[in-house]
Amino acid sequence: MYVQYWNLECRPFECDYNPRFFFRSRSHQAALLKLRYLIDSNKGAGLLIGESGAGKSCLTSFLASGLDDRYSPVITLHYPLLNSRELIAFLAAELGAGEDEVHPENASLDQLLRNVKTRLSGFRDDGKHPIVILDDAHLIEDHSVFQTLQLLLNLRHEAPFTVILTGQPALLTRVAQVPALDQRMGVKSLLQPLSREETARYIEHRLTIAGLQASGIFTPDAIDEIHELSGGLPRQINRLADLALLVGYADELPQLTAPSVSSVAEEIGISVGFNG
Repeated sequence: MYVQYWNLECRPFECDYNPRFFFRSRSHQAALLKLRYLIDSNKGAGLLIGESGAGKSCLTSFLASGLDDRYSPVITLHYPLLNSRELIAFLAAELGAGEDEVHPENASLDQLLRNVKTRLSGFRDDGKHPIVILDDAHLIEDHSVFQTLQLLLNLRHEAPFTVILTGQPALLTRVAQVPALDQRMGVKSLLQPLSREETARYIEHRLTIAGLQASGIFTPDAIDEIHELSGGLPRQINRLADLALLVGYADELPQLTAPSVSSVAEEIGISVGFNG
């Protein structure tokens, strides 16, 4: 609705993981380099930790978009509330196993792991290196799932693959409770919120990618307000900036100021001190 009013080509603050909009903050760039090192050096498994809205899924999506064909398939599990057999059955299916091989009622965990091993060996023979990403792994409640992940990583002796666990800080503690799994974590990376300066550059970056020819839609005090209210978390920055653009369009404002952002924050229930 507001795209034409602000002379944009598309909405700049969509959370659609478009790699063009990826912003390399200091923390995000460091995490990206660590994960790429994890994959290129065949270190096995890694952790990407950050608060809700810190940009973990955006980062792993950007990471996957930059991998060459050798690193495939890239498998992402968005539903961590699975038991051990369901998790390995999902993985086996994503690797190409038939339905009769992965149906939980017809296959034991050992059988499923053997099926995964067979599929991984096939990818190895084809010169492929699969990537497995488990989103929101802090939500895993069944302790045995982490033990199963440890068993899964033992298959790396047969074929190369990488497992990346993403989640909130509680994931560090849960993984540490399985020492054999924790010891297999080749890298651990923590995503920090954006600084005030990074918040300003983040907003400007996304507006520029969206087609903005001249800066100044958000005044400096508006950016200060966005940073304060969002806590520097990209998801909340996106929410505030997107709705502020909409309100500015509706009210025919020439610029967006701190009061504009504050009114938007009140409407969606964000207050100072919000931490995701």
